Amino acid sequence: MANFSAPMTGGQTFELLGRPARYTVLYFYPKDNTPGCTTEAMSFRDNYDAFRALGVEIYGISRDSLRSHEGFKSKLGLPFALISDPDETVCNLFGVMKMKNMYGKQVRGIERSTFVFDASGRLVKEWRGVKVNDHVSEVLEFLQGQP
Repeated sequence: MANFSAPMTGGQTFELLGRPARYTVLYFYPKDNTPGCTTEAMSFRDNYDAFRALGVEIYGISRDSLRSHEGFKSKLGLPFALISDPDETVCNLFGVMKMKNMYGKQVRGIERSTFVFDASGRLVKEWRGVKVNDHVSEVLEFLQGQP
């Protein structure tokens, strides 16, 4: 995977390469403050200590603005940063933009997906078309099985 950078909460810039973590989890979600996305974010939040014990950093990413992300992060007490990708540059790099049915209409949006990278920036696991229930525990179980 090529390196990329994108703005994230806290006035920081995310870069894939050069992260100090053993593993980096990058999860794409459709929209701040929606039921599924809130559930997913809270699940990553509630399991954050278990991920950190394994040397894992977590980042959520959507097309929402930094302002929206800051509010969502604050409202839920998220201990990890959220990446803003309003122009879909990173979404397109990962191929997560899909046509979806929303209330009987075709809309273009983010397909909920999660990617795990090792310390060298190599993709080691991906989940696409994620269902929120039990997904975070699947990611954690995968990482617990890594050397």
